[in-house]
Amino acid sequence: MQKSRFLIITGMSGAGKSSVIKILEDMDFFCIDNIPPLLITKFAELYMQMDAGSKSVALVVDIRVGGKAFEQITRVLAELKKQGTDYDLLFLDSSDEKLVQRYKETRRKHPLASEDRISIGLQKERELLEKARNSATYFLDTTGMTAAELKKNIHDMFSKDSPKATFDVTLLSFGFKYGVPTDADMMFDVRFLDNPFYVENLRYKSGNDRAVAEYVMKDTRTQTFLGKVEDMLVFLLPEFIKEGKLQLIVAVGCTGGMHRSVFITNRIAEFLMSKGYKVSKEHRDIAKNKNNR
Repeated sequence: MQKSRFLIITGMSGAGKSSVIKILEDMDFFCIDNIPPLLITKFAELYMQMDAGSKSVALVVDIRVGGKAFEQITRVLAELKKQGTDYDLLFLDSSDEKLVQRYKETRRKHPLASEDRISIGLQKERELLEKARNSATYFLDTTGMTAAELKKNIHDMFSKDSPKATFDVTLLSFGFKYGVPTDADMMFDVRFLDNPFYVENLRYKSGNDRAVAEYVMKDTRTQTFLGKVEDMLVFLLPEFIKEGKLQLIVAVGCTGGMHRSVFITNRIAEFLMSKGYKVSKEHRDIAKNKNNR
């Protein structure tokens, strides 16, 4: 089991610290934005007293706290080492041209240039951040990065798990007669397969039962359908991950959501888990049919 991280994030205003915090939150980090430097050592003490292995932490500190307050960061980092806190420092940077462009787009003032040009504020900020930059254990230039590229870089740097293991696939079986799920990203209709409902001894069993599974598999179209769906998912899921997607909801529907959709959902789940994906299943309407006996 990999240990948790104590991560401090700093860097130029407009370089993407807020975006990084959101990414880390999705990676299950406990995040605090705009923490004064002098509070970091106290927070680290409390963190070490807790179960430090249970949660990774990310703290953002930058010149929003004020130039004089931020100058304490070098002393704070030295104190962290002295007290035995194993930390990483991520420094985010970008070209001045790109930072000016981002400020123009957001129409915000630079923290150090309330009455001056943005470029003047950036120059002051670079001088204040020089020591922190030199102390960084990780450095990321976001000048030409897309949001998806930034997410991938942060994931590669700080995730404990493989991309597959952090990508949530939810497989949902349902019955069309109870309405289609509104949150599905992909939907498959398996009503074309032979329906066990019309076999008396299978009517009130479900797709979780072996007899129903064997019946559905006797339909020669079932294996063909599963093969095509599996091939498509093998292609699509890595592409979704590359684009920074965190979750995929795949819905499989039949008439009542009790037989065919349940079996197909189970088979797709088994296949994706065998490929290393994190999968959860929900058979939305299975109990509704059993209650209608």
